[in-house]
Parts: sequence; structure tokens; C-alpha cells
Amino acid sequence: MLKLTRRAAVGGLSALALAIALATAPANAQDGETVKIGYAVSKSGGNATGAGITTIPNYILWVEDVNAAGGLELPDGSRKLIEVVEYDDRSQTEEAVRAIQRLATKDKVDFILPPWGTGFNLAIAPLMDKFDYPHLAVTAVTDHAPEFADRWNKSFWFLGGGLDYATALADVLAAANKAGSINNKVAMISVADGFGIDLVKAARPALKAQGFELAYDATYPLGTSDFAAIVNDAKNSGADSFVAFSYPPGTFGVTKQAQVAGFNPKVFYTGVGGAFPVYKKISGGQQEGVMGIGGVQSDSAAIQAYFDRHTEVVGNPPDSWASAVTYTSLQMLQEAIKRVGLDREAVAAELATGSFETIMGTVELENNQLRTLWWAGQWQGDTFAAIAPADDTGAVLPVIPKPDWQ
Repeated sequence: MLKLTRRAAVGGLSALALAIALATAPANAQDGETVKIGYAVSKSGGNATGAGITTIPNYILWVEDVNAAGGLELPDGSRKLIEVVEYDDRSQTEEAVRAIQRLATKDKVDFILPPWGTGFNLAIAPLMDKFDYPHLAVTAVTDHAPEFADRWNKSFWFLGGGLDYATALADVLAAANKAGSINNKVAMISVADGFGIDLVKAARPALKAQGFELAYDATYPLGTSDFAAIVNDAKNSGADSFVAFSYPPGTFGVTKQAQVAGFNPKVFYTGVGGAFPVYKKISGGQQEGVMGIGGVQSDSAAIQAYFDRHTEVVGNPPDSWASAVTYTSLQMLQEAIKRVGLDREAVAAELATGSFETIMGTVELENNQLRTLWWAGQWQGDTFAAIAPADDTGAVLPVIPKPDWQ
């Protein structure tokens, strides 16, 4: 397991960027006084794509922003620079668990940031509770969040559950069906992982309640690379709507295979990765009309500024789902530390009860959960815009049918 310890920067920042961050830090960031923040994230292996787009860049950006301002502010007005202790969990849950143990017992970091992915956050949750660290489970989608928040009262869940996303999707499809834009048949696939299982378990009854028939319903193992048979079966099902509750490799795989097979459903909906900026390249510039999980309020000045800043510092734009949520969670942690200091118990209590001004607006958690989220989005031009909840400020109308692949 590789350990990278850097003061005032995380992996991916150049030596020049580090020098600039230190050189421009205000004088009240006293030399030698740091806050140690650790994390284990998938820098290699199957989860590296998701972690490398959603999680790691926002850690880089946040540390850069905080240290350029002089460090984390404490209640007495003093500041401390962030020192990062970083591990690669190699996309293996056992490596993530070992890294959390080391961060807590050997490195003795002040705070631990979460890994990427539902399964990994669930795997480390008991340890985070055992070692009394606030757990910002940003990239975990689970309908058991209320139960987990009760079990581990310092855990915080930021992406909702499968029922939220499935219900929103069913509502979007129902409106299109009522308008005569699509038939009542859906072809659905899901990855055989905690994320896929949660989503498909919620989607089946949600679609049925809206009068839809599952013309095709299949799961595929994590690590699947050949989607030819699945896409052909979906194509032959007679469904106007194709839904994939997928991780990035599956999202990208089914998109490419659908193009190869000439599969042109009127609704093409993907899971994680569909809102990634790289999806435009994956689809050969044919992202128009593709739906998926998440979305952003594209007319928000704060979100636009965040996209610009992320691109400036990291070199790439963020994704349009969990990236902004990740940065928001870090803003909340930063503000909680400013209010109550470095005591982890006090920080957790402040996160649970406080109100925070963030790039997503004013945020308050409900029973340790973020509930003000976008549940569905669609590529419209160069933006993965929010389409559900349809009555929330900033939502746009979905465009159905999707243009055919060219």
C-alpha cells in the first residue's frame, strides 16, 4: 500500500502548484501547525475512473482553495494548513478497510475523508464509527441511509437512495407515456453490486405503479466488458425506454455497444458515468438526449463558478452529479471546524444540526441526510441539466425522443 504524505497539497498537484499555495498563504497560517486529513481512494483498479472524476479532483480543489486562503480557520480566528495523508485502496474493499485502520491508529489524522462508491463507504462505516470520525458518505446511494444514520450517529449520507432515483425516473417516463412520446415497455439492466441492487429493487415496483411493463430485466456481474448480448436482447424487447443502473465501465460499454448495434430507444438512461464530462467523448459527441442519474442547476451562478474553478485547478470540468455534492460536503466540514474547532464529536454535532452556505445554496441535513438533490438529468447541448424533481427551481423539461445515434 503506497502512502503519500504532503503538506498543503494532495496527489495530482504539481510541485509548482504546491510552492504557489505555500507562498501565497497568509502570514497567520503559522509554520508547522497543520491539520492532518487522510483518505483512501481508488487511484487504480476498476473504480479509478469514478474516483478520478468525482472524488479525488474535489479533494485536490478543496485543499488548494483552503490552503491558498491560509488554511482551515478555527474559532479563535487562527488558521492551520491542511496536511494530507493519502492511500490508494486499489479498488479493493479490504485495502480501504486497512487504510482506514492505519489512518486512525498509525497516522492519527484529525479527519478522514470518504472513499468513492457505495460498497466502499458501507465497508468502512463501522470503522469510522469505532474510531469516532465523522463519516461524510458522499458517494453512497442506499435506501438504508436512515437506518445507518441511527446506527452510526456520526455518519452522514449525501446522495439519497435507490427509491429516490427510481421514483423520479418512473415519473419522467410516466409523463412521456401520457404525452404519447413512448410506449409502456422498459428494458432494464443493472450491475450486480450494492448500487445496482438498490436501484433495481426500487425501480421494479416504481415502474409497475406507473403502468410500465418490464420487457427485459437483466443483471450483469461487476467487471463485465462485453455488452453485445445484453444490448441485442434489449433492442429486441420492443421497449421504447432503456435503463441501465450501471457503474462507469458499464455505462460506457452499453453506450458504445448501442451505437454499434444501432439500438435507438426513445429514452436512453444510464447510471454512474452518464453525467461525467468524459461521456461526451465516450459517445463520440452524441450525448444529446441521454438521461441519467443526477444533474446540476445549469443556471446557478455558484455552480457555474465552481465548474470554472474546478477546470482551472484540476484541468478538467467536474461531473454533473456527485462532484458538486462532494465539494459541498467539504465546505460543510470546513465551516463546522471554523465554528467548533477540531474536536470530532463537536464537528459531527455541528454537521448534523447546522445550516451551511455552499455552492449548492443553503444546506441543512435531515437526520444526517442530504435530501435537496437532483434525481435525474439529461444531456442538452454541453450541459447535463437537471430534469427531476420537475417542479424544483432550475429544472428543465426533458427532450423525448432522444436523437438517433449517427
